[in-house]
Amino acid sequence: MNTMILRDGVRSAEIKVSSETKRLSDFVKDKSKSLIDRLESFEDITNIEVGDTALFRAKAIEREFDIRQLYIKYEGDNPTGTQKDRIAFAQVYDALRRDFDTIALATCGNYGVAVALAANLAGLQCKIFIPSSYHTERIKEMESLGAEIIRLEGSYENVVRSSTDYALQYDWYDANPGGANTPLQITAYAQIAYEIFEDIGDAPKYCAAPVSNGTLFAGIYRGFVTLYKRGKTSRIPKMIAASSSRKNPIISSFKAGSEECVDLDPRVIKETLYNEPLINWHSFDGNEALYAIRESGGEAFHVSDKKLREMSSFLLKKEGMKILPASTAGLIGLLTLDEEQNFEPDRFVAVLTAKY
Repeated sequence: MNTMILRDGVRSAEIKVSSETKRLSDFVKDKSKSLIDRLESFEDITNIEVGDTALFRAKAIEREFDIRQLYIKYEGDNPTGTQKDRIAFAQVYDALRRDFDTIALATCGNYGVAVALAANLAGLQCKIFIPSSYHTERIKEMESLGAEIIRLEGSYENVVRSSTDYALQYDWYDANPGGANTPLQITAYAQIAYEIFEDIGDAPKYCAAPVSNGTLFAGIYRGFVTLYKRGKTSRIPKMIAASSSRKNPIISSFKAGSEECVDLDPRVIKETLYNEPLINWHSFDGNEALYAIRESGGEAFHVSDKKLREMSSFLLKKEGMKILPASTAGLIGLLTLDEEQNFEPDRFVAVLTAKY
């Protein structure tokens, strides 16, 4: 396997947190304090640093693509620059609550940095497993936050399974996607839907997001379902999923009309500088994401590297936003569907998952 230099996240930079967070972190790390008080302080850290990301009208895109009331939910506002902070802090809180001293996970970049930061603030050791063939710019950030990097042979999916085995063997907290962690992570991502509702007062007609493992997408959908069932919104948005062309099983399975998320052939999956955050031969929460598309009456799109690059450049030029190309997939899917259907005036939201 060839060595890949992957640009799967924000460019390496010093991660800063508030002085209040630093004071709270010192308290969380003090084991002479009661666990209840330490957990409360870590919850305060999460509330200060994570979520409440910006939602704004993208008027330049509206003019260029002739669509009305298009809103961007910008997850790059999170402390490590991606939506992954939401689930990382939730997992570390759970690990702290259950009295683990070490947390473990597999990553290709962004999730590793997010867990490393959260673990550092909580005083937990962090073991990050990375496929030997992957070289992300974010490793230095993980190490600067005190994480131990462990290289293993195999694909990302294989390393996830191996790191789970290590966690079981050594009694570490397993923060990998899928399985027992799915409900917790979906709940953390549901907060995105709550924040969108708070800002626009209802659910949008369509909500679009990129998919990889499917957890983010399923979580946003679940949040809107909860709001609707509580009588807070007048509708559940139609969910639009998008990913790298024919390199993600969620999109391929939906296009094929499959009731289950069917794995792809790993041999045909090729990483590039632009698609890596999106691709998988196995999506760990793929069934949940597939359910969200189908039940909401949504749609799914394959997106080329060329379109990812072009949209990232457009956002920089017209909206002044430095967005990771892969993070624009959902927006591209939404605009593609508008081009096909010529939407009636309404409200539309696209989630951009990471800065560049």
